[in-house]
Amino acid sequence: MSDRLRRERDLFLALLELNRRRTLRPALEDTLDMVISAIHADQGYLEIYDDDLGSPRWSIARGCSADEVDQIRQRVSRGIVAAALASGETIQTSSALLDDRFSARASVREQGIGAVLCAPLGDEVGIGALYIQRAAAAGPFDGDDVALVESFSRHVAPVLAQLIAREAEERAPDPTQAWRTGLCVEALIGRSQAMADVLRHVAMVAPKTVSVLITGSSGTGKTAVAKAIHASGARRDQPFLEVSCAAMPDDLIESELFGAIAGSHSTAHRSMTGRIAAAEGGTLFLDEVGEMSPRMQAKLLQLLQSKTYYPLGSPKPMLADVRIIAATNADLEDMVRDKRFREDLYYRLSVLPIRMPDLRERAGDIRLIAQHFCQLFSADSELRVSLSDSALRALELADWPGNIRQLANAVQAGVIRAQSEGATLVAPRHLLASSEPPRGDGERSFHDAIRDYQKELLLRALTRNDWNVSEAARSLDLARSTMNSLIRQHGLRRAPT
Repeated sequence: MSDRLRRERDLFLALLELNRRRTLRPALEDTLDMVISAIHADQGYLEIYDDDLGSPRWSIARGCSADEVDQIRQRVSRGIVAAALASGETIQTSSALLDDRFSARASVREQGIGAVLCAPLGDEVGIGALYIQRAAAAGPFDGDDVALVESFSRHVAPVLAQLIAREAEERAPDPTQAWRTGLCVEALIGRSQAMADVLRHVAMVAPKTVSVLITGSSGTGKTAVAKAIHASGARRDQPFLEVSCAAMPDDLIESELFGAIAGSHSTAHRSMTGRIAAAEGGTLFLDEVGEMSPRMQAKLLQLLQSKTYYPLGSPKPMLADVRIIAATNADLEDMVRDKRFREDLYYRLSVLPIRMPDLRERAGDIRLIAQHFCQLFSADSELRVSLSDSALRALELADWPGNIRQLANAVQAGVIRAQSEGATLVAPRHLLASSEPPRGDGERSFHDAIRDYQKELLLRALTRNDWNVSEAARSLDLARSTMNSLIRQHGLRRAPT
């Protein structure tokens, strides 16, 4: 293997490992070390900007004394880095002293700068710059060095951008933090105000023994809330049992809940312990309680009122020490008005109700939820993957009528597709087929589905940004030229006002 191929291999293998980093500064240090080693440089300096390009927010140097770092930052790098960022192109010179672009600068003359290579990080508007310097005796950087640094700078930028976004999120105020202390709510992902309201209610009901009714659309995480209430209360060391009231016919759910004595019905060949007895001292979670028949509603009401119940076929009541948490995606108030749900049972269940918001009401949590599921679904695989910044933005812009469940399925499918290609980053194309439900009765090709989704994604971004192409492109992590090309390709036009 040639030296050039070996250097490229080692550099990009190191780039794959960089995806495992969870904090920015170690990633910056690794990035600079990789490049200096790959092109046999002597000194290096890397700086990353926030949105404000007035001064670097993060910087790191290698092979430099403290004085040299200050000289590079304050004198040399300012002119050369500014040129690289302004042009969006790599600045390369075999001798800054002899280069008309830089020889007039006092800092270049004072330091006797020789070979310099400076590449912006990222395409179009860079997020920062990579500055490499080699001693005059070592000779200039060749074309292979330049190509390697340029390619690496393009590929490392999204990784660093993700880390920057993560640190920004961590620095932002978290309204949920005040409610997380003392609660076991790790499965309730999010930092939105809507999630803070949910956690506030969990903190309120967890230490109590009253019944709780959790409402919300399908897939919003009602079961996770029920488990969090149980785990955060005094019954945490006792059983948590779940029964789906929609999964069984009426005659079976009665024996499932209350148990049955031998001979109580045709299939009761022996006595059966019900879920209420099995959950003694703990919590019984009744999912889709709105599906209960009127007869079962009456029996549940008796349990809540008297703390007693009758196993099927038994004339003797049983005492029950069990907390009831119920959940439904139905509007029980409407069902009460229509006489389809008992009013007295509704009030017994909803002493302290909790409503789980739809995902569209907590869109700011989509990124955190998607990253959580990505880590979860790739944890058991040798190839760990993460969501690219453009994939995260695509997920944030998509509609999720199936809420968290649909989002989780889309991420899982994206992880599987990325891993099948040997990719360590999940790209938007890995998510496309799973993030939108099929439309119409006819089958479409995969490419047609991608094209339709792409067009819809573009329209959403343009509409949200009042057809400001630059802002829409930025929201999708696209170059403006690419955005214009896609607009022409799909024949998009702003509707007349």
